[in-house]
Amino acid sequence: MANIRKVAFQMDHVSGINIVGDSTFAMALEAQARGYELFHYTPDRLTMRDGKIFAAVEAMQLRDEKGNHFTLSERERVDLSTMDVVHLRQDPPFDMGYITSTHLLERIHPKTLVVNDPAWVRNSPEKIFVTEFADLMPPTLITKDIGEIARFREELGDIILKPLYGNGGAGVFHSARDDRNFSSLLEMFGQMYREPYIAQAYLPAVRKGDKRILLVDGNPVGAINRVPAEHDARSNMHVGGRAEPTELTAREKEICDRIGPALRERGFLFVGIDVIGDYMTEINVTSPTGIREVKKFGGVDAAVLLWDAIEAKRSVA
Repeated sequence: MANIRKVAFQMDHVSGINIVGDSTFAMALEAQARGYELFHYTPDRLTMRDGKIFAAVEAMQLRDEKGNHFTLSERERVDLSTMDVVHLRQDPPFDMGYITSTHLLERIHPKTLVVNDPAWVRNSPEKIFVTEFADLMPPTLITKDIGEIARFREELGDIILKPLYGNGGAGVFHSARDDRNFSSLLEMFGQMYREPYIAQAYLPAVRKGDKRILLVDGNPVGAINRVPAEHDARSNMHVGGRAEPTELTAREKEICDRIGPALRERGFLFVGIDVIGDYMTEINVTSPTGIREVKKFGGVDAAVLLWDAIEAKRSVA
């Protein structure tokens, strides 16, 4: 076993997570089972002083018991370079706060292994990185130009419109060619978002599910199918999507084979991609989920495979 003893999790506060489906919790449980010391801090406790990176951390103990899942110690200020591994796991939005945290964590990586590589996280927003594989995607438009979006909808009919840096299904709209709310929708987006939007062709196959495929060090290890509720275009489970077991198709294996080398080159040890029908729609590198759902339906424990990969990286560092 690699000489890993101290692991810090930069995450949304552990008190607020739903342990039933939280992948960060699964990662931390596996680290604890391997005998590592766990430390917890939220992004607002990250500090740079004279080029060194500190955080106000709490030692953390976890229990897989809903309503009684954690114990935290008193806070102490630590130099994060004394950690062996730091997990960058707070949820988006992928805003300037998120970007700043990647700049700070880049100062300690790779001597302290940051998962995923913070520089590449910063340079690979999920809805932009995926466009490097445009032939694997549905027709996709990134713009804030209302005329471009109108032409895109006129050409394709039904489209999905969503914020470029959103997450969790927030702000995702299905707009048909005859949608009379389309202009109002664009006005609302213009008021809410400074950055461009992303529009994609609506894929009817989403009614059969939006598949989340987990990859560890560029290799697919498991998948879960997320079926949207009857009256919702979104398949995200926290907005009513239903999880069900699934297997990878030949097309999905082809997609994973294509993107695997790029993930390894960027130091992305844990990634979740979204596939609808024959098309990949996102490559999630910030805080992808799905570990507990895959295991629940009899699949692999991706947390175990992730820690095996982390140990392998540390042993050759």
